[in-house]
Amino acid sequence: MRTTLSRRAVLGAGATLATVAVATPALAFPDQAVRIVVPWNAGGATDVVSRALASAMAPLLGQPVVVDNRPGANGAVGAQFVASARPDGHTLFVASAETHTVNPLVYSRLAYDPVAGFEPITVFADGPFALVVRSGLGVETFDAFVTLARSRPGQLTYASWGIGSTSQLAAAGVMQHAGLDLLHVPFTGAAPAYTALVAAQVDAMFMNAGPAEGLARDGRVRILGIGSAARVPLLPNVPTLRELGMAVDAANWFALLGPARTPAPVVARIAETAAAALRTPATQEVFRAQGIVPVGLPPDQTRAFIAANREQLGAVVRRLDIRLD
Repeated sequence: MRTTLSRRAVLGAGATLATVAVATPALAFPDQAVRIVVPWNAGGATDVVSRALASAMAPLLGQPVVVDNRPGANGAVGAQFVASARPDGHTLFVASAETHTVNPLVYSRLAYDPVAGFEPITVFADGPFALVVRSGLGVETFDAFVTLARSRPGQLTYASWGIGSTSQLAAAGVMQHAGLDLLHVPFTGAAPAYTALVAAQVDAMFMNAGPAEGLARDGRVRILGIGSAARVPLLPNVPTLRELGMAVDAANWFALLGPARTPAPVVARIAETAAAALRTPATQEVFRAQGIVPVGLPPDQTRAFIAANREQLGAVVRRLDIRLD
């Protein structure tokens, strides 16, 4: 459900940024703490990896890098805040498919312009989703789940962390390809959706791979498939949806953006620093535990990636006729 980040693009980003770094003149930036706005509650996968990135960037920048959680309206609250901030590189935004692909498609009015209001810096992570079912559902494979769902159309339920969220769109893709009729139960965030699944209040959902691995290890859910193009190291024995015959990519991406008109040398410095931070062992260990892949696209590729993702998901949102106002 998102534009594919190829391994070649990921591995090549560091070299591209290194070239940019050599050409970047000395900067006064940063001359104060840098704030990274995460538009979701603390404790979720986006927050965890953003904090790891911030921690690794701070010594490289020579200034504190702090995470500021500003949740609300599918990420729109935090996005609006950053779009209106001073464009000097000291206030950054963690964008995702929700804020810069889905929201423009499902809201008739947005308080921010996802294109004109931001300066792309780097896509720093790719987070595949795992399709999981509650442990008491009685199915152990994807094929068994499909068979059960087809025998009970409209009766099995799936959770998401909100209407128009990437978790809903991932499920919609599988429903379309497998010919399933499942009842959507949206929640106000990932945590309450996970709780409902474990409590057997819903039957299935797409969740981030890291939490899925932990819940499966404890026997509270069963993982049926992973939405990445290739199997992930955290879940080496879990087949991809494509291996299971589903032409569906279920994942989210995370990018650092600045307010529009952030100077190009500042953008280059932040992109270079983020790429270096992603290479640190401590950052990679946090990402690995969450089942999230470090990326590090340079600014021009980040802009193109987000534009392609918006076009790709547009067809799904229009088919589902999702409206949030």
